[in-house]
Amino acid sequence: MDENAPIKVYMTKKLIGVRPDNTIQEACKIMVEFDIGSLVVIDQHEKVIGFFTKSDIIRRVIVPGLDYTTPITEIMTKDLITVDANTPLKEVLKIMAAKRIKHMLIEEEGKVVGIFTLSDLLEASRRKLETAISAE
Repeated sequence: MDENAPIKVYMTKKLIGVRPDNTIQEACKIMVEFDIGSLVVIDQHEKVIGFFTKSDIIRRVIVPGLDYTTPITEIMTKDLITVDANTPLKEVLKIMAAKRIKHMLIEEEGKVVGIFTLSDLLEASRRKLETAISAE
């Protein structure tokens, strides 16, 4: 794995999202259906305006006892942490470690175009290992 490669090499391009008025329960059902740990929240203009993770469910829903019919807009993260698609992997990992986050939204020309998670890093490592083994 090349730590100097741009993050776009490792990111997931398929973003799955919900609308701000979707309920917490609806968002969680989508996360279960697609076996993912986060969702982007998109407005009527298809712009990413928020982010929702499994961690948010624990901290902002379960612990305070919030009703599952609450709109996602009330608990989503609105201050998005993003990096440019050409940012080197090692820089992205430094930012994630410093901010103690597991997901990073990736932008190109001011638009969110993908997501990078620690799972993406593990998948890239697994592929590299499989390639090395098959080459032997």
